[in-house]
Amino acid sequence: MTTRWSDNDAYGHVNNVTHYSWFDTAVNGWLMRATGTDVRRLSAIGVVAETACRYLSELSFPDEVEVGIGLRRLGNSSVTYGLAAFGNGSEQPASLGRFVHVYVDRETRITVPVPEEIRAALRQL
Repeated sequence: MTTRWSDNDAYGHVNNVTHYSWFDTAVNGWLMRATGTDVRRLSAIGVVAETACRYLSELSFPDEVEVGIGLRRLGNSSVTYGLAAFGNGSEQPASLGRFVHVYVDRETRITVPVPEEIRAALRQL
């Protein structure tokens, strides 16, 4: 991903909310590629129940950012991802994230098991 001019805050570095946006984009983009389906159309959808981020170094426009995704935990109805944002090809992450999806029925919003197509994709991580 490329940082945008508007990602910088008044202090001249990428604002914290942008890291969360990268994590959300990375997870859902990866899920769509890995499952070969638009996950928004499944009968069970992953809603974000928890996020966290630890900032280790600054990023700024016009940095290039790569986000790595790992599986921390696969439960019955939830998935916990570990993420890391790397700037400009660095081997040291600029931020580390935690991202939890809880799966719910798209209509009733009642918690349901993680769909099999998602579980199959997660076996790649």
